[in-house]
Amino acid sequence: MAHKQDKCSFCGRSESEVPLLLSGINGYICSDCAMQAYNIVQENMGVKASRSSNDFGLNDVPKPKQIKEYLDQYVIGQEDAKRYLSVSVYNHYKRLGQKKEDDGVEIEKSNVIMVGSTGTGKTLLARTIANLLKVPFTIVDATVFTEAGYVGEDVESILSRLLQVADYDVRAAERGIVFIDEIDKIARKSDNPSITRDVSGEGVQQGLLKLLEGAKVNVPPKGGRKHPDQDYIEVDTRNILFICGGAFDGIEKKIAQRLNTHVVGYNSVQNKQKIDSKNLMKYIVPQDLKSFGLIPEIIGRLPVLTYLNPLDRTALRNILTEPKNSLVKQQIKLFEMDGIKLTFEPEALEYMVDKAVEYKLGARGLRSIMEAVMIDAQYDAPSGRVKKFVVTEEYARKQIEKSHRLIA
Repeated sequence: MAHKQDKCSFCGRSESEVPLLLSGINGYICSDCAMQAYNIVQENMGVKASRSSNDFGLNDVPKPKQIKEYLDQYVIGQEDAKRYLSVSVYNHYKRLGQKKEDDGVEIEKSNVIMVGSTGTGKTLLARTIANLLKVPFTIVDATVFTEAGYVGEDVESILSRLLQVADYDVRAAERGIVFIDEIDKIARKSDNPSITRDVSGEGVQQGLLKLLEGAKVNVPPKGGRKHPDQDYIEVDTRNILFICGGAFDGIEKKIAQRLNTHVVGYNSVQNKQKIDSKNLMKYIVPQDLKSFGLIPEIIGRLPVLTYLNPLDRTALRNILTEPKNSLVKQQIKLFEMDGIKLTFEPEALEYMVDKAVEYKLGARGLRSIMEAVMIDAQYDAPSGRVKKFVVTEEYARKQIEKSHRLIA
């Protein structure tokens, strides 16, 4: 126990002047000084000390099949995309755990690009896999980037967000994974090099090259534009895995043109019958990305190319009920919090699926339909005395017809 005459060895205040005075072998420290010391340690050593011991042993890393099984709980279908992602993430872990040896073999990273129409699950795959990972993970939107010197964000702000996720631990951020969404929106306007300056297209692609390949980049800690008097954090991107996703709307025409040019003469009829015209995306090759507007340099830095299948009626029906966070389960949970038991008749779900197929907006269209059907019930039920609510096909049809907003 401290005595009244005892004083803090750091600030010199007596016991009566501080909330708490702690005694040591040869001195005392007050609670205020202890808190201040704690904050200083956290800022300078705390995060790094906790992360530096995090070694990536393969025994603790989920295997590709385990990663895919986890994705299966939340994402319906898209088997090929899941396999590609699972292998790429697992290989990323193996690169992080690679020990420097004398054999001269160094595993290079394989950045991924996913192509698929809107609402097929590209962003959902990225968000779901982020929950499983032990490395910093961030999702950025390519549409906000412009070439250096123009209104918008520099490509280096991608790393600013990764640093924020990693609590500004540079070592941890340099082992992270970045998902760049809407990568197709920075395609140049034509397959030919731009005559005029393309500040939000080809210029951004050029800026991304050094990040994807691996380089030491000066990153503004708070993001935004670079300034001459600003302090920078140096980040090495050699071990950062980049996963890119985009809808590439209209790329099917490029694929169809290429497939038609590959067959000439009598065999063209036979080959045309083998082609699945309803899902041309499965035939995509890097050449199609170049035709769409990605520069060859950036395509070469995204060696793993995978596609997402368009969602058919069966997939949309499963999306409604099967995933852990399915739309139906979310609605049931919302009503359950108000003490109301919500149920959906199968016919009502089938009707919503039919509408989603009609609007051709994938899973996002399905959510829009669900919200349109449930909006009145969500408004009235919490204030009423109803303890059960059943959504019938007639009710769903009436709500869709009543809705004045355009879903499609």
